[in-house]
Amino acid sequence: MLKLATLALVGIISSTAFASEVAVDVGHTLAASGAVSARGGKEFDFNRVLAVSVSSALAERGLGVQPINFDGRIDSLDARPQQAAGADFFISIHHDSVPAELLEDWDWNGSAQTYSDRHAGFALFVSHDNPDLATSLRCASAIGARLRRLGFVGATHHADALSGRPRPYADAENSVHYYDKLIVLYRTPLPAVLFEAGVIKHRAEELVLRDPERQSRMADAIATGIAACLYVPH
Repeated sequence: MLKLATLALVGIISSTAFASEVAVDVGHTLAASGAVSARGGKEFDFNRVLAVSVSSALAERGLGVQPINFDGRIDSLDARPQQAAGADFFISIHHDSVPAELLEDWDWNGSAQTYSDRHAGFALFVSHDNPDLATSLRCASAIGARLRRLGFVGATHHADALSGRPRPYADAENSVHYYDKLIVLYRTPLPAVLFEAGVIKHRAEELVLRDPERQSRMADAIATGIAACLYVPH
């Protein structure tokens, strides 16, 4: 069903002319699926479901959408920013994990899994090396602000020195961080943001991240923030 819905959405998007266009990237791939949730789910699957919802919400606001990696078969990280060329804004959709040293073992339905209930919440990332940092930061802050208004809570652990890899705040109030060496941020030739929807290693947050109603509200907040940032009526 998801594949059919995705293809239908891409067809609608591709056949319509828009004043502004957003490149929506599904993080990771079928072969390299990213983090594993507390219950054994693949991050790529979480990412694709939310990316479809975000794309629909953007289209409802009169924004064009350039889908990137919705089939999970993109060749490389470099191919993502290359495919985004010509759009006005780039957002890469992800779901978060935590450093390995924080993980604990548990049994879920007879399957050995790992989890951490210590950290939860959304986060956004921008790069100093992006060619348009000012717009990247403005849009990330707009998304974070809208999410907070709808009751979503930002993560706090990325600015900590966990594993010696702190991501300093760019906008602490709206959970925006600098992450300079991400290829999809610094090699994308347009304003770019990476969005972490929540921590799928957190057992309770994983369940709410799977909830379709919550996914729709989150997608609405993301699309509203982008539309406001790009000055598109919505």
